[in-house]
Amino acid sequence: METSFALTGKGYVIIASDTTAARSIVKMKIDEDKVKALGPHLLMAHSGEPGDTLQFAEYVERNIRLYNIRHNYSLSPSAAASWVRRSLAESLRSRHPYSVNLLLGGYDVPAKEPHLYWIDYLGTMSEVPFGAHGYGSYFALSLLDRYHNPDASLEEGIATLKRCIDEVAKRLIVSPSKYTVKVVDKDGVREIEV
Repeated sequence: METSFALTGKGYVIIASDTTAARSIVKMKIDEDKVKALGPHLLMAHSGEPGDTLQFAEYVERNIRLYNIRHNYSLSPSAAASWVRRSLAESLRSRHPYSVNLLLGGYDVPAKEPHLYWIDYLGTMSEVPFGAHGYGSYFALSLLDRYHNPDASLEEGIATLKRCIDEVAKRLIVSPSKYTVKVVDKDGVREIEV
């Protein structure tokens, strides 16, 4: 029943994910942060099998941090997304593949533009203006298609995100009650309240 959304706007990327950790019909935790800051200008929302998501998210975070330490240079969003996609594709061909779906967003400081990447458990990657994973995507993608504006201000982007959250709450039988929402822009990563 996991749900995550992301959208780009004029100089920012917003990523939101529910905070529920559940297995089958049992809710185990309601304060799980499924949006991980990978760097000063890089965010990743993860969903899928609980053990796989946590292990893969920490693996990605540690390797991106190691790259930054070794080279004294942060990966751009496109380079980070390509590395994550390759890591998922390699694990798919191993005996222990990760069952993880990702939304990776970041702000490319030299180019001064936001980027959002949709990555699934098969290692498929696409740069998108907006994206969603989970059961909420069945309802949110049509709203994002209708209301997304690539030149929208942050307030307009948050309003579009609220529409998605409200629609999922209205239509999904077992809808998440709380979301973690983070923004990345030229000033870095920050969490906001919706």
